[in-house]
Amino acid sequence: ALPILAFVGHAAELYSVGFITQLDNIIYDARLRFTMPGKVDERIVILDIDEKSLAVPELGRWPWSRDDISALIDKLYEKYGIGIVGFDVVFAEPDHSSGISVLDDLAKKELRDVAQFRAALESLRPKLDNDAMFARTIKGRPIVLGYYFSSAEDALESGALPQPVLPAGTFSGKNIRFTTWRGFGANLPELQASAAGAGHFNPLVDFDGVSRRVPMLAEYKGKYYESLSLAMVRLQIALQDAQEKKSAVVTLPPVQPGYPPDRFMTKGYAGLEWLEVGPVKIPVDDKVAAWIPYRGARGSYPYISLADVFADRVPPEKLKGKIALVGTSAPGLLDLRSTPVGEVYPGVEIHANMIAGMLDGTLKEKPPYMLGAEVFLLLLGGISLCLLLPFLGPLKATLVSALGVLLITGLDLVVWSGAGVILPLACSLLMTAGLFALNMSYGYFVESRSKRQFTELFGQYVPPELVDKMAEDPEKYNMEPRNAELTILFSDVRGFTSISEALKPDELREYINDYLTSMSGIIRSGHKGTLDKYIGDAIMAFWGAPVDDAQHARNGVFAALEMQRSEEHT
Repeated sequence: ALPILAFVGHAAELYSVGFITQLDNIIYDARLRFTMPGKVDERIVILDIDEKSLAVPELGRWPWSRDDISALIDKLYEKYGIGIVGFDVVFAEPDHSSGISVLDDLAKKELRDVAQFRAALESLRPKLDNDAMFARTIKGRPIVLGYYFSSAEDALESGALPQPVLPAGTFSGKNIRFTTWRGFGANLPELQASAAGAGHFNPLVDFDGVSRRVPMLAEYKGKYYESLSLAMVRLQIALQDAQEKKSAVVTLPPVQPGYPPDRFMTKGYAGLEWLEVGPVKIPVDDKVAAWIPYRGARGSYPYISLADVFADRVPPEKLKGKIALVGTSAPGLLDLRSTPVGEVYPGVEIHANMIAGMLDGTLKEKPPYMLGAEVFLLLLGGISLCLLLPFLGPLKATLVSALGVLLITGLDLVVWSGAGVILPLACSLLMTAGLFALNMSYGYFVESRSKRQFTELFGQYVPPELVDKMAEDPEKYNMEPRNAELTILFSDVRGFTSISEALKPDELREYINDYLTSMSGIIRSGHKGTLDKYIGDAIMAFWGAPVDDAQHARNGVFAALEMQRSEEHT
């Protein structure tokens, strides 16, 4: 019972065993890789700030000036007819590359009295204020900005957060373990005010450094903020709805928390199992995070270098109507992550996977109630094995345990592929293997002790193979008297008196030892007899006990004949 309770405690999150958690992660990753579609999804493109883009002289080093980015956005919408653009980068600092800050400083100091200079500066300001230009460029267009939250102890608040998708108090009274943060790095207020939406691009990084989930809602100071992928899906739904209704008004659908019916709720169950955004249902786990539905290795979505967009080298059909994410694959910009499908994986492609998974309804789910389901299955399987294995022999116990592993694995794959539910597997497999090992170890030690006892009791007199047979059913053999038909042999050395008189004491002892050893070997090993006693030079042995022997008379006679031949040749 103790091994079962140990695994149940981990599954119930009473404590955490790092090895089991890591094994579950390894199994999850293998299962994901085994069932990935592996095909390229052309609906979503990644506009890549790659090494080639960073090498374009006209653009310069990153971060690029906002007027260049504005020109790229104009080109994407006016020439290529892009659908939606989301930024996996933050515009947190003002852009002074035009020199406007220097001109403003001159207007306040050295040239403050020169009216012509001040008038010329004001007339040129719209062309020199790159941030205002960028804000005008994105205003009224389906563009989603990105930002990040920070959990560092010294985290600061930089920039302006968007409006929360759910206000403070939405989940009051519910025990939901939201991901919380200490600070954020967001976009300039004027940019945030002009954008159609914004979302955070923080994945959840497991203790092994791998990104497997993204929090759909992040809590900050009691309010709830959506992820970049969710913000883009909401905008996509709004655009499709407006197009169907032939309306110029684009209204973002609200985010609705999803709960099971009250009859399935218990007092301690938080109950938030999904989020609804229009027709899209997004399953979430106990941290309100969604599992990233990786399509395949890096490159499962088309990558288009921004250098090629800048130089007009991209065929229009590659971008027309597409959902686009602006991000980077350049190692120097530090947005490469470890994932189940690659150790060096661009973070921007994580958001592409999330968008595709939400639109297609292919997100796997691990709702909070799976904790109770795993505990129940562990108790059921563990108790069944504890009651069954002790009554089975080694072969049957091995077959039953192997069948248990196959059933557990098969159920897991069926639930994964059929219902899209993530069922933890490590505890069940380890518990099954552990109970089997304990049962086999106990049986081995009990059998070894039994054989040792029989060897000590009968080993000097009974052949080893008979001892092994007796140990298989020890209760059948004991020292109690019983009636049986046996063959008994008595033998001694002919002319022993004359021999003993001719030998010295040491020589006689050696002679007797050699003789008794040779004859005993013939009786025990050669013909499966049982030695009863030595009487000087005489030997008494019998056949038919303690193990029944239908050929006891034959074996006894043949033993006697061989002993006689052996003595004659000595």
